[in-house]
Amino acid sequence: MNLYLYEALSGYWAAPEIATNLIVFFNMLGALVLGLLVGYERSYHGRAAGMRTYGLVSMASAALTVLAGYPTFWYGGHISSYVGADPTRIIQGIVTGVGFLGAGVIMREGMNISGLTTAASLWASSAIGIMVGVGFYPAAILLALLSAICMMWVSRLENWLPSRQAIAVVLQFKKGVAPSETRLRARALTQGYEIASGTISINFKDGMPEWKFVAIALGKGKGASMADLARELTNYEGVENFFLSHARN
Repeated sequence: MNLYLYEALSGYWAAPEIATNLIVFFNMLGALVLGLLVGYERSYHGRAAGMRTYGLVSMASAALTVLAGYPTFWYGGHISSYVGADPTRIIQGIVTGVGFLGAGVIMREGMNISGLTTAASLWASSAIGIMVGVGFYPAAILLALLSAICMMWVSRLENWLPSRQAIAVVLQFKKGVAPSETRLRARALTQGYEIASGTISINFKDGMPEWKFVAIALGKGKGASMADLARELTNYEGVENFFLSHARN
């Protein structure tokens, strides 16, 4: 093998380069933990973005930020001879472009939002690609492993931690019926749910009032199942039609 080529490749795995990658790794790990903490609070309150989404975004953001602090270690320490343009501008373009791609996979149907974790994982993948591109191979490998662990296991962690399931409810009342928010809230409490504040929207369609809201269980395992809620709404006076779905991302 050409001696110059060997020296160039060995620079990516030199001791100072490995030490820098470890610094990047611990920054990513800390950001992941803090992101999971914030995401758990949102998940507990029935919001669309959960622990995986916040963890991935926080971790990828830390990766992109911290690698910018060690430009002398980019490209195995050969940045002066390899770089002909400003790599940070290329990174900005990649992150912006992937942001638009992530927006394309986020879908909203009624009160349900899907694709948030996929969008976050796409953004994390762009960070992995950038880190590989600048030569932070160990940190890129660790980021890929952390991202996979986040997507596969954090959902199980969410299920293990105290949580409250959220149900999106659409009620269409019969003509002439005047629904009472107080009565709806009281009825929801009997089923182990509370109507989340700020989620009620009212529409008047074909002479029939239509209410949409998110009901959150009072605690883990306390809310009635969706089948039980359906039976309850079937016998609820004044309801013409209803639609139930899990409010999740």
